[in-house]
Amino acid sequence: MQLTSDSLTDGAPIPEAFAFAVIDPDNHVALSANRNPQLAWQGVPEGTRSFAVICHDPDVPSAGDDVNQPDREVPESLPRVDFYHWSLFNIPASQTHIAAGSHADGITPRGKSGPDAGNGLCHGLNDYTGWFAGDADMEGQYFGYDGPCPPWNDSIVHHYIFTVYALDVDKLEVGDDLSGAAIVKAMQGHVLDQASLTTTYTLNPRLA
Repeated sequence: MQLTSDSLTDGAPIPEAFAFAVIDPDNHVALSANRNPQLAWQGVPEGTRSFAVICHDPDVPSAGDDVNQPDREVPESLPRVDFYHWSLFNIPASQTHIAAGSHADGITPRGKSGPDAGNGLCHGLNDYTGWFAGDADMEGQYFGYDGPCPPWNDSIVHHYIFTVYALDVDKLEVGDDLSGAAIVKAMQGHVLDQASLTTTYTLNPRLA
């Protein structure tokens, strides 16, 4: 399979329109347009019955002690973990593209609704659900796509991997756990092929 995008360039920074936040010289960060990017795929294997799309950042700090602290940077040596920004599944085999802004166009405090994504498609929860837990203004269930917002003091540039999976099932069997990690686990044993694009992003002015 091959995954292409009019919105993204493999190996290049993700445009600000598809990010959750941008650099702000006065307040470190400001909210951005937060649109989902356009994606298209081809070379679909025989036997494909549905698709799933996952976007994750493998560079998120495993501990938050240094995150967004003005007197220091998050050290490069800190172990990193996955942060899921998007999981969209039960995409019919007849659909081989996603339009820009069709699943996210702006920031929704407390999160977009789900899992119904229209036309039989389903969204999983992204990891802003956990990130904003306890925040009186933003806490909620964040379904669908919400773009990059890495720590503004991180010493490394983050990577955002968009992957489309061709699956051998019409509907993915998921339980009550709709996290990105759970969706990836539910796909195990059903993936016929996959293709990815990797973009980058930083909110650290020193690295931008």
